[in-house]
Amino acid sequence: MFDRILFRLGVCLDKNNLPYMVIGGQAVLLYGEPRLTRDIDITLGVGADHLDRLLRAIEQIPLKPLPEDTSTFVRQTMVLPALEETTGIRVDFIFSFTRYETQAIKRGNKVKILGQDVCFASVEDLIIHKIFAGRPRDIEDVRVVMLKNPGIDIRYIEGWLKEFDSASDGRIFLRTFQSLFDIAKKLK
Repeated sequence: MFDRILFRLGVCLDKNNLPYMVIGGQAVLLYGEPRLTRDIDITLGVGADHLDRLLRAIEQIPLKPLPEDTSTFVRQTMVLPALEETTGIRVDFIFSFTRYETQAIKRGNKVKILGQDVCFASVEDLIIHKIFAGRPRDIEDVRVVMLKNPGIDIRYIEGWLKEFDSASDGRIFLRTFQSLFDIAKKLK
């Protein structure tokens, strides 16, 4: 069920020249271990000014936008939640064209799904996203992903988290990652 939607997303986003990467639970399934996830999270490498282009693209899948006033909702949240109605699977499109997101999308891993390349966040960028989100489920995902992927690029992760720390209001992304990394080293 998820494979068919990911396949259609890959075809549609590539055809419409919308840079993207799959993040969240679907990426955790790729790099970590099986877990329950009910949605697909996609970071787009474009700003909300590309909403009309995205709306035309997702009609081809088809996905139904969930907000009644789509334009206002996206301007306020930078997210377009949509639904694949036959399966009830939700797809959240996150608009972002920061320097970090642009680089992360370029670093993405192409994974063949039903013969279609689908761009997933690299393992390092998945860890960064999960540390940034910081919920207990995200922290557990980071722990599992680090245990399953011992060859991660620590410098890359620490560099971005250090930059995010300096731009935040007292959040401690780097310290969180370093403590999880220390625990993972002890468990290996």
